Amino acid sequence: MQFPSLWRAALAGAATCAALAAFAVPARAVPVSPVSPGPSGSSFGFTVTPPPGVAAATSSVPSSLKAPGSAGAPPRQLFVPDLIAAAPDGITAAQLARISKLTGVRNVLSVDGGKVTVNGHSADVLGVTAAFRSWTSPETAAADRVWADLSHGQLVSTRAAAGQLHLSAGNSYPVTAAVQLQVPFGTQTALSVPGADAIVNQSRSDQLGLAKNFAVLINAPGVSLAPLMTKIKSVIGSGAKVVNLVPVVTVGKLPVSTNVPTTGVPSSYLSLYQASAAKYCPGMSWTVLAAIGEIESGNGANDGPSSAGALGPMQFEPGTWAEWGIVGFGQTGPPDIMNPLDAVPSAARMLCADGAGNTSTLRGAIFSYNHATWYVDEVLALASEYAQNYP
Repeated sequence: MQFPSLWRAALAGAATCAALAAFAVPARAVPVSPVSPGPSGSSFGFTVTPPPGVAAATSSVPSSLKAPGSAGAPPRQLFVPDLIAAAPDGITAAQLARISKLTGVRNVLSVDGGKVTVNGHSADVLGVTAAFRSWTSPETAAADRVWADLSHGQLVSTRAAAGQLHLSAGNSYPVTAAVQLQVPFGTQTALSVPGADAIVNQSRSDQLGLAKNFAVLINAPGVSLAPLMTKIKSVIGSGAKVVNLVPVVTVGKLPVSTNVPTTGVPSSYLSLYQASAAKYCPGMSWTVLAAIGEIESGNGANDGPSSAGALGPMQFEPGTWAEWGIVGFGQTGPPDIMNPLDAVPSAARMLCADGAGNTSTLRGAIFSYNHATWYVDEVLALASEYAQNYP
């Protein structure tokens, strides 16, 4: 659980923070549904809610695809950092404001941090506000228990760190930074920030004396990052460290489901994406459909209409729907743009006609779905994350 030397240099002046690692996560900003997922791998748990003035689908959609969202659940928008910047003396409010106004920057978030001792073992801990929820993976952002535990002052760790630090839920452990406190341990989760072992809330961070605002996460999808990194360094000083977190996504590594039932009615968005890909576009990874559904509507949480008049969980424009819309998985009546059991298979069919069934032409097929290079990158980055969370 050692952090790279890059952050040791960047944070040499921080009282309790010897180093912090670069966070290897994909770059994107996507909408997230407002409900929690079911057991791991069983369901994305996303809602299907028609927009005001648009009638709900009349076909037999399983209740698991249209359950109402729980109050106070995940944010509708999820920001994953393209860059992380750190400075020996921390990031000031004025610097944060200047970075947020740089061309292409969509959002920023400062975090505290420190190398501490947890249960007698060295660990690297982030001190975060509630806004950090919007910067985690879809799986973690939707896990209400994670954020309840965090709000109650508990330590939340990665699964690997829980084992290495010998932590068990419901127990309290000594955590030593500037001071020593007995801190209760909450749940384990995938932080999507490899190198960070655990997180605590802002109040607990202040009590422990973690380094204030030692780094800033920066979301800037669709821009050239090299010039932006130079601009950020000019804002926070020559001693700053700025790291590009954008991964290279290898489309050939995205999973393709070959043993999935393609009859019957899928009971979750996960099974719907898998069955639709297998039935209507053999060779295409179901994660591509899942990423498009997430980005376009938050898996039905924002069904439109969009400014261009697009509707439904896969955001078809009416003219496109007239050409590609089909009835799927035992539904009745004409193709229903609002019904995920029709919309997702229709999207798979359209993508396949554009070449999504072959890895060599997948990028072009996604581009045909939405004519923007940044959109292709975001879809593939999110698809790669789903491949890791739902192998």
